[in-house]
Amino acid sequence: MIYLHRLLPLALSPIALILLLMAWAAFRRSRVAALLAIVLLYAASVPALSDPLFRAVEQQQLRLMPESVAPAQAVVVLSGMMLHVPGKQAVVPEWGEAVDRFFGGVELYAAGKAPRLVFTGGLLPWQGDQEPEGQVLRRMALRLGVPADAMVVSGPAQNTEQESTAVRRLLEPAVQRIVLVTSAFHMSRAKSLFEQAGFVVTPYPVDFRVEVRGTTPMDYLPDARAFWRTDLAVRELLGRAYYALRAIF
Repeated sequence: MIYLHRLLPLALSPIALILLLMAWAAFRRSRVAALLAIVLLYAASVPALSDPLFRAVEQQQLRLMPESVAPAQAVVVLSGMMLHVPGKQAVVPEWGEAVDRFFGGVELYAAGKAPRLVFTGGLLPWQGDQEPEGQVLRRMALRLGVPADAMVVSGPAQNTEQESTAVRRLLEPAVQRIVLVTSAFHMSRAKSLFEQAGFVVTPYPVDFRVEVRGTTPMDYLPDARAFWRTDLAVRELLGRAYYALRAIF
């Protein structure tokens, strides 16, 4: 099932649509299709368009300070922030794009916002016998001074929905109020899924991908990272649409 969750959004992603238009243009010698491919490629890859799209997906959320967050019964940190890279003797974990999830959870615990810090045991099928991400994060939190008895790691989970059910099974029924830590663009969908699992969720969005700055002429030139943000935004919107439709039907 996780393969379908990964592959289906690809069919509607910007890169897939561009390739489809290019193939159609080559097969039918269609100038219209070729022009549409060029326009879509340009629109998806310029910061002047990709940045507002990504801000909209982040829903204009704000980066909070730990002191401003209401106390809860647990802080839940979602996986998805580590890479596994070649080491001298074995594969080793390394920080990825969403490292702010980890530090956001630790700073909430340090601020006394909950007595328990929960890491989800993210592990995808193609990662083989690698250690679940939550266990790696727990060790790193220990090095930062978080007590061992204050942390728990959920069972393996392959996506956000599985994380929500795994955390619900892990925590006793009395635990209802949580602070949920994940990337800002991912918060809307994650919050909804954890609420469906029976939690009262206080969102703590981190890992904002668009910085605050003025507009420059460079924003109208194609940029690979802008294209990546557009693709990420589209995938997130497709994920929201999937769960919204599933709730209806």
